[in-house]
Amino acid sequence: MTFRGWWTGLWPTRRSRALDIALAVTAATFDPSWLWFAPQDFWLPRWEVSAASAVLGLALIVRRRHPAALALGGTLFATVTGGGGLSALIMMYSLGAYTACRRAIIAITVLSYVLFLIFPSPTATTDSFLVQAISGFAFTAPPVLLGLYMGTRKQLFASLQERAERLEREQHLLAERARGEERTRIAREMHDVVANRVSVMVVHAGALKAVARRDPDQAAETAAVIGDMGRQALEELRQVIGVLRQGEEALPQTSPTLADVRDLVHQSTAAGLTVEMAVRGEERAMPAAVGRTLYRLVQEALTNVHKHAGDADTVVAVALAPEAVEAEISNAPPREAPRHGLPSGGNGLLGLRERVTALGGTLDAGPRDGGFTVRARIPLPSDLGK
Repeated sequence: MTFRGWWTGLWPTRRSRALDIALAVTAATFDPSWLWFAPQDFWLPRWEVSAASAVLGLALIVRRRHPAALALGGTLFATVTGGGGLSALIMMYSLGAYTACRRAIIAITVLSYVLFLIFPSPTATTDSFLVQAISGFAFTAPPVLLGLYMGTRKQLFASLQERAERLEREQHLLAERARGEERTRIAREMHDVVANRVSVMVVHAGALKAVARRDPDQAAETAAVIGDMGRQALEELRQVIGVLRQGEEALPQTSPTLADVRDLVHQSTAAGLTVEMAVRGEERAMPAAVGRTLYRLVQEALTNVHKHAGDADTVVAVALAPEAVEAEISNAPPREAPRHGLPSGGNGLLGLRERVTALGGTLDAGPRDGGFTVRARIPLPSDLGK
Protein backbone atom coordinates (compact mmCIF):
# COMPACT_ATOMS: atom_id res chain seq x y z
CA MET A 1 0.00 0.00 0.00
CA THR A 2 1.33 3.44 -0.93
CA PHE A 3 1.61 6.29 1.55
CA ARG A 4 -1.23 8.09 -0.20
CA GLY A 5 -3.49 5.06 0.11
CA TRP A 6 -2.56 4.57 3.78
CA TRP A 7 -3.10 8.27 4.48
CA THR A 8 -6.56 8.45 2.89
CA GLY A 9 -7.55 5.11 4.45
CA LEU A 10 -7.22 6.46 7.99
CA TRP A 11 -10.54 8.30 7.83
CA PRO A 12 -14.00 7.33 6.58
CA THR A 13 -14.84 10.86 5.38
CA ARG A 14 -13.12 14.13 4.56
CA ARG A 15 -14.83 15.74 7.52
CA SER A 16 -13.32 13.22 9.94
CA ARG A 17 -9.90 13.75 8.35
CA ALA A 18 -10.13 17.52 8.80
CA LEU A 19 -11.24 17.06 12.44
CA ASP A 20 -8.41 14.67 13.34
CA ILE A 21 -5.76 16.83 11.69
CA ALA A 22 -7.10 19.88 13.54
CA LEU A 23 -7.05 17.99 16.86
CA ALA A 24 -3.52 16.72 16.25
CA VAL A 25 -2.21 20.17 15.37
CA THR A 26 -4.00 21.77 18.33
CA ALA A 27 -2.70 19.18 20.82
CA ALA A 28 0.83 19.28 19.34
CA THR A 29 0.79 23.07 19.80
CA PHE A 30 -1.05 23.48 23.10
CA ASP A 31 0.65 20.79 25.22
CA PRO A 32 4.28 21.81 24.47
CA SER A 33 3.46 25.50 25.00
CA TRP A 34 1.69 24.88 28.30
CA LEU A 35 4.39 22.58 29.65
CA TRP A 36 7.18 24.91 28.49
CA PHE A 37 5.84 27.74 30.60
CA ALA A 38 4.68 25.59 33.54
CA PRO A 39 6.27 26.70 36.86
CA GLN A 40 6.97 23.12 38.03
CA ASP A 41 10.18 21.30 37.32
CA PHE A 42 10.25 18.00 35.35
CA TRP A 43 12.60 15.08 35.66
CA LEU A 44 13.53 15.67 32.03
CA PRO A 45 14.59 18.91 30.37
CA ARG A 46 11.73 21.14 29.34
CA TRP A 47 12.54 20.92 25.64
CA GLU A 48 12.41 17.10 25.79
CA VAL A 49 9.06 17.18 27.57
CA SER A 50 7.73 19.69 25.05
CA ALA A 51 9.03 17.60 22.16
CA ALA A 52 7.42 14.48 23.65
CA SER A 53 4.13 16.36 23.98
CA ALA A 54 4.33 17.40 20.34
CA VAL A 55 4.91 13.77 19.31
CA LEU A 56 1.90 12.65 21.38
CA GLY A 57 -0.23 15.33 19.75
CA LEU A 58 0.78 14.36 16.22
CA ALA A 59 0.11 10.69 17.04
CA LEU A 60 -3.60 11.56 17.26
CA ILE A 61 -3.68 11.24 13.47
CA VAL A 62 -4.21 7.47 13.88
CA ARG A 63 -6.73 7.67 16.73
CA ARG A 64 -9.59 6.23 14.65
CA ARG A 65 -7.69 3.39 13.02
CA HIS A 66 -5.60 2.26 16.05
CA PRO A 67 -7.30 3.63 19.19
CA ALA A 68 -6.25 0.85 21.58
CA ALA A 69 -2.59 0.82 20.50
CA LEU A 70 -2.48 4.59 20.58
CA ALA A 71 -3.97 4.78 24.09
CA LEU A 72 -1.64 2.08 25.44
CA GLY A 73 1.49 3.43 23.79
CA GLY A 74 0.56 7.04 24.52
CA THR A 75 -0.04 6.28 28.20
CA LEU A 76 3.33 4.59 28.58
CA PHE A 77 5.11 7.32 26.62
CA ALA A 78 3.43 10.10 28.61
CA THR A 79 4.29 8.38 31.89
CA VAL A 80 7.97 8.06 31.00
CA THR A 81 8.39 11.57 29.61
CA GLY A 82 5.87 13.48 31.69
CA GLY A 83 4.42 15.03 28.54
CA GLY A 84 0.93 15.11 27.13
CA GLY A 85 -2.21 16.33 28.82
CA LEU A 86 -4.75 17.31 26.20
CA SER A 87 -3.41 14.55 23.96
CA ALA A 88 -3.91 11.97 26.71
CA LEU A 89 -7.53 13.06 27.21
CA ILE A 90 -8.24 12.74 23.49
CA MET A 91 -6.54 9.33 23.41
CA MET A 92 -8.70 8.05 26.27
CA TYR A 93 -11.82 9.38 24.54
CA SER A 94 -10.81 7.70 21.29
CA LEU A 95 -10.18 4.46 23.20
CA GLY A 96 -13.83 4.34 24.30
CA ALA A 97 -15.28 5.64 21.03
CA TYR A 98 -13.46 3.50 18.45
CA THR A 99 -12.35 0.29 20.20
CA ALA A 100 -14.70 -2.63 19.64
CA CYS A 101 -13.35 -4.89 22.41
CA ARG A 102 -14.76 -3.84 25.79
CA ARG A 103 -12.16 -5.87 27.66
CA ALA A 104 -9.34 -3.98 25.96
CA ILE A 105 -10.98 -0.68 26.93
CA ILE A 106 -11.27 -1.70 30.59
CA ALA A 107 -7.74 -3.11 30.73
CA ILE A 108 -6.08 -0.04 29.18
CA THR A 109 -8.16 2.33 31.32
CA VAL A 110 -7.22 0.52 34.52
CA LEU A 111 -3.56 0.42 33.46
CA SER A 112 -3.59 4.16 32.75
CA TYR A 113 -5.14 4.84 36.16
CA VAL A 114 -2.57 2.67 37.96
CA LEU A 115 0.31 4.32 36.09
CA PHE A 116 -1.08 7.73 37.01
CA LEU A 117 -1.04 6.72 40.70
CA ILE A 118 2.44 5.21 40.58
CA PHE A 119 4.00 7.88 38.39
CA PRO A 120 2.05 11.10 38.93
CA SER A 121 2.76 13.98 36.63
CA PRO A 122 5.47 16.42 37.75
CA THR A 123 2.81 19.07 38.36
CA ALA A 124 1.08 16.79 40.89
CA THR A 125 4.01 15.63 43.03
CA THR A 126 3.00 17.87 45.93
CA ASP A 127 -0.58 16.57 46.10
CA SER A 128 -1.74 13.93 48.59
CA PHE A 129 -2.48 10.38 47.48
CA LEU A 130 -6.25 10.98 47.82
CA VAL A 131 -6.05 14.02 45.57
CA GLN A 132 -3.94 12.06 43.10
CA ALA A 133 -6.45 9.19 43.16
CA ILE A 134 -9.37 11.54 42.49
CA SER A 135 -7.42 13.41 39.83
CA GLY A 136 -6.39 10.17 38.12
CA PHE A 137 -9.98 8.92 38.10
CA ALA A 138 -11.21 12.22 36.67
CA PHE A 139 -8.43 12.15 34.10
CA THR A 140 -9.17 8.60 32.83
CA ALA A 141 -12.81 7.58 33.49
CA PRO A 142 -14.83 10.54 32.08
CA PRO A 143 -13.10 10.62 28.67
CA VAL A 144 -13.48 6.86 28.29
CA LEU A 145 -17.15 6.93 29.37
CA LEU A 146 -17.86 9.82 27.02
CA GLY A 147 -16.16 7.93 24.21
CA LEU A 148 -18.21 4.80 24.96
CA TYR A 149 -21.40 6.84 24.88
CA MET A 150 -20.55 8.57 21.62
CA GLY A 151 -19.37 5.33 20.03
CA THR A 152 -22.55 3.50 21.04
CA ARG A 153 -24.66 6.41 19.82
CA LYS A 154 -22.84 6.41 16.49
CA GLN A 155 -23.32 2.65 16.11
CA LEU A 156 -27.01 3.04 16.93
CA PHE A 157 -27.43 5.73 14.29
CA ALA A 158 -25.54 3.63 11.76
CA SER A 159 -27.72 0.61 12.61
CA LEU A 160 -30.90 2.64 12.26
CA GLN A 161 -29.71 4.08 8.97
CA GLU A 162 -28.83 0.62 7.68
CA ARG A 163 -32.20 -0.68 8.82
CA ALA A 164 -33.97 2.21 7.09
CA GLU A 165 -32.02 1.56 3.88
CA ARG A 166 -32.79 -2.16 4.11
CA LEU A 167 -36.50 -1.43 4.63
CA GLU A 168 -36.42 0.94 1.68
CA ARG A 169 -34.83 -1.75 -0.49
CA GLU A 170 -37.39 -4.30 0.70
CA GLN A 171 -40.22 -1.89 -0.02
CA HIS A 172 -38.78 -1.26 -3.46
CA LEU A 173 -38.59 -5.01 -4.11
CA LEU A 174 -42.13 -5.51 -2.81
CA ALA A 175 -43.35 -2.67 -5.01
CA GLU A 176 -41.59 -4.20 -8.01
CA ARG A 177 -43.12 -7.57 -7.19
CA ALA A 178 -46.56 -6.03 -6.79
CA ARG A 179 -46.19 -4.24 -10.12
CA GLY A 180 -45.11 -7.48 -11.76
CA GLU A 181 -48.08 -9.35 -10.31
CA GLU A 182 -50.38 -6.52 -11.38
CA ARG A 183 -49.00 -6.60 -14.92
CA THR A 184 -49.51 -10.36 -15.02
CA ARG A 185 -53.06 -10.07 -13.74
CA ILE A 186 -53.92 -7.30 -16.19
CA ALA A 187 -52.39 -9.28 -19.04
CA ARG A 188 -54.49 -12.27 -18.00
CA GLU A 189 -57.64 -10.14 -17.89
CA MET A 190 -56.84 -8.63 -21.27
CA HIS A 191 -56.32 -12.12 -22.67
CA ASP A 192 -59.70 -13.20 -21.32
CA VAL A 193 -61.43 -10.13 -22.69
CA VAL A 194 -59.73 -9.71 -26.04
CA ALA A 195 -58.46 -13.13 -27.05
CA ASN A 196 -61.42 -15.22 -25.94
CA ARG A 197 -64.23 -12.85 -26.88
CA VAL A 198 -62.73 -11.75 -30.16
CA SER A 199 -61.80 -15.31 -31.12
CA VAL A 200 -65.40 -16.46 -30.76
CA MET A 201 -66.57 -13.33 -32.59
CA VAL A 202 -64.28 -14.29 -35.49
CA VAL A 203 -65.81 -17.75 -35.55
CA HIS A 204 -69.28 -16.22 -35.55
CA ALA A 205 -68.27 -13.88 -38.35
CA GLY A 206 -67.16 -16.87 -40.42
CA ALA A 207 -70.48 -18.59 -39.75
CA LEU A 208 -72.33 -15.39 -40.67
CA LYS A 209 -70.53 -15.24 -44.00
CA ALA A 210 -71.44 -18.85 -44.71
CA VAL A 211 -75.19 -18.52 -44.03
CA ALA A 212 -75.76 -14.90 -45.03
CA ARG A 213 -77.38 -15.73 -48.41
CA ARG A 214 -79.04 -19.07 -47.87
CA ASP A 215 -80.50 -18.44 -44.39
CA PRO A 216 -81.12 -14.76 -43.61
CA ASP A 217 -82.84 -15.54 -40.30
CA GLN A 218 -79.83 -17.52 -39.08
CA ALA A 219 -77.55 -14.75 -40.28
CA ALA A 220 -79.54 -12.17 -38.33
CA GLU A 221 -79.36 -14.33 -35.19
CA THR A 222 -75.61 -14.75 -35.63
CA ALA A 223 -75.18 -11.02 -36.13
CA ALA A 224 -77.13 -10.40 -32.93
CA VAL A 225 -74.87 -12.81 -31.06
CA ILE A 226 -71.80 -11.00 -32.43
CA GLY A 227 -73.22 -7.68 -31.27
CA ASP A 228 -73.94 -9.03 -27.79
CA MET A 229 -70.45 -10.47 -27.49
CA GLY A 230 -68.93 -7.21 -28.71
CA ARG A 231 -70.81 -5.26 -26.06
CA GLN A 232 -69.72 -7.76 -23.39
CA ALA A 233 -66.12 -7.43 -24.54
CA LEU A 234 -66.33 -3.64 -24.38
CA GLU A 235 -67.83 -3.78 -20.88
CA GLU A 236 -65.14 -6.13 -19.61
CA LEU A 237 -62.46 -4.02 -21.28
CA ARG A 238 -63.87 -0.93 -19.57
CA GLN A 239 -63.61 -2.73 -16.21
CA VAL A 240 -59.98 -3.67 -16.86
CA ILE A 241 -59.14 -0.08 -17.78
CA GLY A 242 -60.96 1.01 -14.62
CA VAL A 243 -58.60 -1.17 -12.61
CA LEU A 244 -55.64 0.62 -14.21
CA ARG A 245 -57.10 4.00 -13.31
CA GLN A 246 -58.74 3.41 -9.94
CA GLY A 247 -57.31 0.20 -8.50
CA GLU A 248 -59.00 -2.91 -7.16
CA GLU A 249 -62.23 -1.08 -6.29
CA ALA A 250 -63.00 -0.89 -10.01
CA LEU A 251 -63.39 -4.66 -10.25
CA PRO A 252 -66.95 -5.87 -10.75
CA GLN A 253 -68.68 -6.75 -7.51
CA THR A 254 -70.99 -9.36 -9.07
CA SER A 255 -69.88 -12.93 -9.59
CA PRO A 256 -70.59 -14.96 -12.73
CA THR A 257 -73.13 -17.72 -12.12
CA LEU A 258 -73.99 -20.97 -13.86
CA ALA A 259 -76.43 -18.98 -15.96
CA ASP A 260 -73.50 -17.01 -17.35
CA VAL A 261 -71.68 -20.27 -18.04
CA ARG A 262 -74.75 -21.51 -19.94
CA ASP A 263 -74.64 -18.29 -21.99
CA LEU A 264 -71.07 -19.14 -22.98
CA VAL A 265 -72.22 -22.57 -24.09
CA HIS A 266 -75.10 -21.02 -26.03
CA GLN A 267 -72.72 -18.61 -27.81
CA SER A 268 -70.48 -21.49 -28.86
CA THR A 269 -73.50 -23.47 -30.01
CA ALA A 270 -74.67 -20.51 -32.07
CA ALA A 271 -71.24 -20.47 -33.73
CA GLY A 272 -71.78 -24.03 -34.97
CA LEU A 273 -70.08 -25.96 -32.18
CA THR A 274 -71.93 -28.94 -30.74
CA VAL A 275 -71.73 -28.45 -26.96
CA GLU A 276 -73.55 -30.34 -24.24
CA MET A 277 -73.61 -29.05 -20.67
CA ALA A 278 -74.30 -31.23 -17.66
CA VAL A 279 -74.56 -29.97 -14.08
CA ARG A 280 -74.53 -32.32 -11.09
CA GLY A 281 -75.33 -31.20 -7.57
CA GLU A 282 -77.39 -28.45 -6.05
CA GLU A 283 -76.98 -25.09 -7.74
CA ARG A 284 -76.20 -22.32 -5.25
CA ALA A 285 -74.33 -19.07 -5.02
CA MET A 286 -70.56 -19.35 -5.21
CA PRO A 287 -67.86 -16.99 -3.90
CA ALA A 288 -66.98 -14.28 -6.42
CA ALA A 289 -63.45 -15.59 -7.00
CA VAL A 290 -64.69 -19.15 -7.56
CA GLY A 291 -67.45 -18.02 -9.91
CA ARG A 292 -65.07 -15.92 -12.00
CA THR A 293 -62.53 -18.73 -12.19
CA LEU A 294 -65.16 -21.25 -13.28
CA TYR A 295 -66.45 -18.81 -15.90
CA ARG A 296 -62.95 -18.13 -17.27
CA LEU A 297 -62.18 -21.85 -17.24
CA VAL A 298 -65.15 -22.73 -19.45
CA GLN A 299 -64.56 -19.66 -21.62
CA GLU A 300 -60.90 -20.50 -22.26
CA ALA A 301 -61.61 -24.18 -22.90
CA LEU A 302 -64.40 -23.44 -25.41
CA THR A 303 -62.24 -20.83 -27.12
CA ASN A 304 -59.46 -23.40 -27.51
CA VAL A 305 -61.95 -25.82 -29.04
CA HIS A 306 -62.90 -23.15 -31.60
CA LYS A 307 -59.24 -22.45 -32.32
CA HIS A 308 -57.85 -25.96 -32.55
CA ALA A 309 -60.72 -28.44 -32.97
CA GLY A 310 -63.21 -26.58 -35.15
CA ASP A 311 -66.67 -28.09 -34.79
CA ALA A 312 -65.63 -31.08 -32.64
CA ASP A 313 -68.29 -32.36 -30.23
CA THR A 314 -67.70 -30.91 -26.78
CA VAL A 315 -68.99 -31.71 -23.31
CA VAL A 316 -68.99 -29.28 -20.38
CA ALA A 317 -69.53 -31.09 -17.07
CA VAL A 318 -69.83 -29.19 -13.79
CA ALA A 319 -70.10 -30.96 -10.42
CA LEU A 320 -71.22 -28.93 -7.40
CA ALA A 321 -70.09 -30.64 -4.21
CA PRO A 322 -70.31 -29.17 -0.70
CA GLU A 323 -66.54 -28.84 -0.46
CA ALA A 324 -65.54 -28.01 -4.03
CA VAL A 325 -66.58 -27.17 -7.57
CA GLU A 326 -65.30 -29.50 -10.27
CA ALA A 327 -65.38 -28.79 -13.98
CA GLU A 328 -64.36 -30.84 -16.98
CA ILE A 329 -64.42 -29.64 -20.57
CA SER A 330 -63.51 -32.25 -23.14
CA ASN A 331 -63.83 -32.37 -26.91
CA ALA A 332 -63.78 -35.21 -29.38
CA PRO A 333 -61.20 -35.44 -32.18
CA PRO A 334 -61.73 -32.67 -34.76
CA ARG A 335 -63.50 -33.67 -37.95
CA GLU A 336 -61.44 -31.23 -40.02
CA ALA A 337 -58.92 -28.47 -39.46
CA PRO A 338 -60.37 -25.09 -38.46
CA ARG A 339 -60.68 -22.62 -41.34
CA HIS A 340 -60.71 -19.34 -39.44
CA GLY A 341 -56.91 -19.29 -38.92
CA LEU A 342 -57.02 -17.90 -35.38
CA PRO A 343 -53.54 -17.51 -33.79
CA SER A 344 -52.65 -19.30 -30.59
CA GLY A 345 -51.25 -17.17 -27.78
CA GLY A 346 -50.13 -20.10 -25.66
CA ASN A 347 -50.83 -18.30 -22.36
CA GLY A 348 -54.46 -19.15 -21.75
CA LEU A 349 -53.96 -22.42 -19.88
CA LEU A 350 -51.06 -20.92 -17.96
CA GLY A 351 -53.29 -18.09 -16.77
CA LEU A 352 -56.01 -20.59 -15.83
CA ARG A 353 -53.54 -22.62 -13.80
CA GLU A 354 -52.50 -19.48 -11.93
CA ARG A 355 -56.13 -18.63 -11.18
CA VAL A 356 -57.00 -22.11 -9.95
CA THR A 357 -53.80 -22.52 -7.94
CA ALA A 358 -54.33 -19.15 -6.25
CA LEU A 359 -57.62 -20.52 -4.88
CA GLY A 360 -55.96 -23.72 -3.63
CA GLY A 361 -57.27 -25.87 -6.47
CA THR A 362 -55.74 -28.07 -9.14
CA LEU A 363 -55.91 -28.05 -12.94
CA ASP A 364 -55.02 -30.76 -15.44
CA ALA A 365 -55.06 -30.25 -19.18
CA GLY A 366 -53.91 -32.48 -21.99
CA PRO A 367 -54.89 -34.64 -24.95
CA ARG A 368 -57.18 -37.63 -24.40
CA ASP A 369 -58.58 -40.11 -26.92
CA GLY A 370 -57.64 -37.90 -29.86
CA GLY A 371 -59.28 -34.84 -28.32
CA PHE A 372 -58.42 -32.53 -25.46
CA THR A 373 -59.60 -32.34 -21.86
CA VAL A 374 -59.36 -29.60 -19.27
CA ARG A 375 -60.20 -30.66 -15.73
CA ALA A 376 -60.15 -28.45 -12.63
CA ARG A 377 -61.13 -28.69 -8.99
CA ILE A 378 -61.70 -25.50 -7.01
CA PRO A 379 -62.23 -25.87 -3.25
CA LEU A 380 -64.99 -23.91 -1.50
CA PRO A 381 -64.69 -22.21 1.90
CA SER A 382 -65.50 -24.62 4.73
CA ASP A 383 -68.33 -22.48 6.08
CA LEU A 384 -70.04 -22.31 2.67
CA GLY A 385 -70.90 -25.95 2.52
CA LYS A 386 -72.57 -26.02 5.96
